[in-house]
Amino acid sequence: MKREDRISAMEKIMEEMEARTEELRTALDGFSAGHKSFSKLIDYYGSQQWMRDYEADEKGKISQDIKRGVLSEDGVYDLIMDYKELLLDLLAVAEEGLKNV
Repeated sequence: MKREDRISAMEKIMEEMEARTEELRTALDGFSAGHKSFSKLIDYYGSQQWMRDYEADEKGKISQDIKRGVLSEDGVYDLIMDYKELLLDLLAVAEEGLKNV
């Protein structure tokens, strides 16, 4: 590979990684900011209050005009599992990345 071609190729890699790093930083900042409220959802999902709300919904005591996905049996659980899987993926990427820097 010619010197100019190598330099151009490395420049392209650097520019792409700068953009990806900035995108990930923005996404990670938003993800981190949502963690506190997500913790509240996890606590609610495992609570007696959630069970009472779920039972009230099953009996038709909650307005059909509001979204009630949080009361589905699988919705919150699936989100928690997706969240956990994403955290594990982030950890794996971080471990691999740290090996190379």
